[in-house]
Amino acid sequence: MHLDFQVADLEAAVAEAVGLGAVLAPDQPQDNVRVLFDPAGHPFCPCRSDG
Repeated sequence: MHLDFQVADLEAAVAEAVGLGAVLAPDQPQDNVRVLFDPAGHPFCPCRSDG
């Protein structure tokens, strides 16, 4: 299972997650989504809300 989180500011959400221990995945499939892994290795994605 992996979780998607809708966010208004994608770059700020990624910066906050990385500051809390997440790691950005090397491959990013879309411009409005970032794939990250939590410290235990579970994937999650902040997704920019464009509307």
